[in-house]
Amino acid sequence: MTQLSKEQLLDLYLKMERIREFDTRINKLVRRGFVQGMTHFSVGEEAASVGAIAHLTYDDIIFSNHRGHGQSIAKDMDLKAMMAELAGKATGVSKGRGGSMHLADFEKGNYGTNGIVGGGYALAVGAALTQQYNDTNNIVVAFSGDGATNEGSFHESVNMAATWKLPVIFFIINNRYGISMDINKATNTPHLYTRAEAYGIPGYYVEDGNDVMAVYDKMKEVVDYVRGGNGPAIIEVESYRWFGHSTADAGKYRSKEEVDSWKAKDPLLKFRDFAAKETDITAEELDTIHEQVVKEIDDAYEFAQNSPDPELSVAFEDIWVD
Repeated sequence: MTQLSKEQLLDLYLKMERIREFDTRINKLVRRGFVQGMTHFSVGEEAASVGAIAHLTYDDIIFSNHRGHGQSIAKDMDLKAMMAELAGKATGVSKGRGGSMHLADFEKGNYGTNGIVGGGYALAVGAALTQQYNDTNNIVVAFSGDGATNEGSFHESVNMAATWKLPVIFFIINNRYGISMDINKATNTPHLYTRAEAYGIPGYYVEDGNDVMAVYDKMKEVVDYVRGGNGPAIIEVESYRWFGHSTADAGKYRSKEEVDSWKAKDPLLKFRDFAAKETDITAEELDTIHEQVVKEIDDAYEFAQNSPDPELSVAFEDIWVD
């Protein structure tokens, strides 16, 4: 296991807490009508996003998907501007025009969440081609769920990236379901990362994607490989969303026993157990971080609540590029 400083470990926990508290709060605000549009939650998948993005700089680029709150927060998106965007306010990261599935922060290398299933793959390949052409040594990560890997865009993008040896990682968070479709009923392979073999690139696997240290260690290996100029790679991590697919989904296709079994693998509790056994981090320090995050989300909500609605004219801004 990679040896991290206490500061680095606490930062991993801080970001997981932010994801958990933000999406738990958003789940309530949707029902109060404060949040606009369709919303998908990352609760339960915190370790996958945080462990992966911990190795990226702001010059490295990510493309996310409809369930992109976790990656956005892990890449340090401003919580106030993010909350305002979900509320459709002018102070949002996309000026209140995009909502949950159109979050972006170019300055920090977040090139956007995406409402089209599999929509980020080809964009990531284009961005990776740019990095290769300009010899930047930056890498690109395309995040997706398991369901998107059955889209044609996945296979076309991986094939092109492999042929041109582009610096892109296809990061699959396998949460077992594409909306209500069990992955075992949609894909005739036990592990999605094995598809890498068909394209002549390496595939990596993290069985316990709720263990942030396991994700962190494996992603370091993948990032070093891709940044080293060796071409693309696929990595699959096993995790689970606690809530339904979206706010419109009660998740009745899953048994209570199944959901409870995954909640018992809570990424935050796993980290607390690790911290107690392997580090000098105290429970009090982690509790303090939780209290800090609750305050941050309170402030973000107040900021969004007090922000103005956008003017109609912003609908016609940022459309063309010279």
